[in-house]
Amino acid sequence: MTDVETEVLVIGSGAGGAVTAAKLARAGRDVTVVEEGPWIDPDEMVPFSLEEMAAKYRHRPSVALGNPVIAYTEGRCVGGSTEINSGLYHRLPPELAAEWAARYEIDEFTPATLDRYATEIEHEIAVTRLPGAPPPSSAVLERGATKLGWRAVEFERVFTYDEAGRSTKQTMARTLVPRAVEKGARVLPDCRVERLIRREGRVAGARCRQHTPEGARKLVIYADHVFVCAGAIQTPALLQRSGIRAGIGSGLKLHPTIKIAARFPQPIDHGDVPMHRVTEFAPNLTIGGSITRRGHAALALAESGVEPANALENWEQVGVYYAAIRSDAAGAVVALPGLRAPLVTYRLTEGDMSRLARGLVHLGEVLLAAGATELYPSVTGGVVVRRPEELVAWWDATARRSSNLMTVHMTSTVRIGEDRSRAGADSFGRIWGYDNLRVNDASLVPDAPGVNPQAAIMAIAARNVARFLAG
Repeated sequence: MTDVETEVLVIGSGAGGAVTAAKLARAGRDVTVVEEGPWIDPDEMVPFSLEEMAAKYRHRPSVALGNPVIAYTEGRCVGGSTEINSGLYHRLPPELAAEWAARYEIDEFTPATLDRYATEIEHEIAVTRLPGAPPPSSAVLERGATKLGWRAVEFERVFTYDEAGRSTKQTMARTLVPRAVEKGARVLPDCRVERLIRREGRVAGARCRQHTPEGARKLVIYADHVFVCAGAIQTPALLQRSGIRAGIGSGLKLHPTIKIAARFPQPIDHGDVPMHRVTEFAPNLTIGGSITRRGHAALALAESGVEPANALENWEQVGVYYAAIRSDAAGAVVALPGLRAPLVTYRLTEGDMSRLARGLVHLGEVLLAAGATELYPSVTGGVVVRRPEELVAWWDATARRSSNLMTVHMTSTVRIGEDRSRAGADSFGRIWGYDNLRVNDASLVPDAPGVNPQAAIMAIAARNVARFLAG
């Protein structure tokens, strides 16, 4: 067994962990980052390919149990889910920040405060709009919304563009993790934290297992301070495995998402994720586009119950689009003895199912208005729609037994706030009852934001580190 000593241990290297490590290292702190997954060069694999999925995803994908089940994906590599997501960036809506601050008694959580830290983050990483015209897959949403008189916007992305317009996603493995290393931080990839070491109201460090070219080894890391940044699923699981359970793991929030594979008269691009979003019904319902490679199109078409071999004819003319909701439901993450993966549950309400049906119909309206000729919903046995008047059949078809749902956004399993009966951590992420243990990732976001949560995660993380350094 090997021992390592550090001033600050950061567990996880995604949006929250990378911000935490970079800011602490820049402030001169002795920082060690552990990441369960490998360190993979961001240019090594084709984005959204099967090779990338096998290398960077956890379980490819996982599911939240319920009726219906909801598939979800997590990054498991240096950079976390920033390595596998679309890179869309949207600040936390100010009305939600104000609402959450009041509801959960969160100190210094005003829109102005969060915007200040968001601006700081945006100077650290490139947040830009497309330099030219949107690709056809994205223009579909703008065109359909315009014809219906609905609002649509182009979201910013964490991308840079060269003079030729070629884009590069600014993942954490490209940006903040290397910058933390430049300032002296150490990164230990392929290192799983089994449990935290607790001693008299403090955490002394972590017991880990690291995989090296020479084989697996046990590792104990002793630290003065610990930041757990492993994401909304793995963070509560680690805390529970370590005997820390009060306010931990309940309150899981997702953006349940239903999809349509849409066929158009002409080929559309498949190299990127559409940047436009229909915001007419935001923040409770958002309409957007997904990556569509041949395999993604096949999966989306198969979810409607059609024969993929036939439906995949001329697949270049197919694009996958979605409707995502903010749900009334809440789920839970529970670490079970003897099992490596936690049990994740999420039970949608009848109101949620109604919202999903509404979202599916509105998504169909947009796509038909944009010129789609056939719509295949992610509803087993769902009617293939070719005309607006046929969309009514989807209301009853969107049932628990037949809906195929997914999500890529998980939050709220260690909610922040000053009311200990409702929150697992204080306003700045410190776990109740522990002087030196903090969470600093998506777990802290008090509810589902209705947009990609990366911007909110990074702003909250930067705010919490500033408070830590000031203290």
